[in-house]
Amino acid sequence: MKLHTIKPAKGAVTSRKRIARGQGSGKGGTSTKGHKGDKSRAGHKDKRGFEGGQMPLQRVFPKRGFKNIHRVEFVPINLTRLQAIVEKHGLEAVSPEILADHNIIKRSDRVKILAFGSITSKLTVKVHAVSEKAKSAIEGAGGSVELV
Repeated sequence: MKLHTIKPAKGAVTSRKRIARGQGSGKGGTSTKGHKGDKSRAGHKDKRGFEGGQMPLQRVFPKRGFKNIHRVEFVPINLTRLQAIVEKHGLEAVSPEILADHNIIKRSDRVKILAFGSITSKLTVKVHAVSEKAKSAIEGAGGSVELV
């Protein structure tokens, strides 16, 4: 085998179908689009979700519930995870800025401390929200909690 003898496999390379180039081409007249109807016209495009006249799925199913536009989302952090973060990074204080610096949350996130697990480190915690049990656990370990 030599470089100048290499060819693509038979049938691998084909020229594209050139439509609307006259009757002699075999693809003239209606240009393979059939007679009349929406799809034979220039610029035809199906609408998103169109199912050929069948009732679309988004209209079949009823609307349920509602979205509260005043909802405030929090990133939950349990005491166990908080203890692990403190041990890993050697922290004495925890705030949203410090957590964001260590890529634990995003800068725009609000943080809520929850009481799952336990904590042994003496910590100064500044967060957006904290559960009552978590607050008492942090203060029981000798730390303090401050709401931002």
